[in-house]
Amino acid sequence: MRIRRTRSLLAVTALTALALTACENGTGTRDEGASALPETPSTSAPASTPAAPADGGTTTPAKNGNKDGTKDNAKGGSKTPAPATRVLCNGSTTKVTAQPVPRPLNHMLLTVTNTGSKTCDLTYYPVLRFDEMQWVPRAAEETHPQAVVTLAPGESGYAGVLLSAADGSGDGGTTAEKLTVAFQGMTPNSDGGAAATPALPAAGVYYDSSLTVTYWQQDREDALSW
Repeated sequence: MRIRRTRSLLAVTALTALALTACENGTGTRDEGASALPETPSTSAPASTPAAPADGGTTTPAKNGNKDGTKDNAKGGSKTPAPATRVLCNGSTTKVTAQPVPRPLNHMLLTVTNTGSKTCDLTYYPVLRFDEMQWVPRAAEETHPQAVVTLAPGESGYAGVLLSAADGSGDGGTTAEKLTVAFQGMTPNSDGGAAATPALPAAGVYYDSSLTVTYWQQDREDALSW
């Protein structure tokens, strides 16, 4: 019995020594064992969503315009009127003059000046009538401009007139004392409005069957270069 107790006491002593060895690291401090695992980082919170407008609607940029075609003035919010509509040039909106020129020979220059408050269009060519003539002078097709002649208020347009053949080949020559200039509309040979009756020289103007006009031109030189 005494031998068994001695063995048991030795076993307990050995176990106690092992336990102390496990708890001491030789420096007088307790060994806490393996370091603890790092904590799992918390998931970042999502970025905050911009707040919706207070009225719950969608924010849209302001438009610089109105349904009636006008625009708001940036400073005072007042409306700016749309550009005025263009009109046809005719005897009621222009001043027309007819002046014979020394060069080219036997030519006359028609000048139309916009006296109105709106921009006007000179369409096609002038339709001339001297005195009570019963025929319409032809237009020189080679003088057809690339675009309609447009006159702002105060601006002028031009047309050249060949009165008679320089070589005398024309016939039916006569001297006219009155000239009527008719204007065309937006389609050929249509009525463009009031005609004009520019004054002629006191001695009148001689013309014959060669009478020819140019299309309306933006420049004086183009009207007389034909």
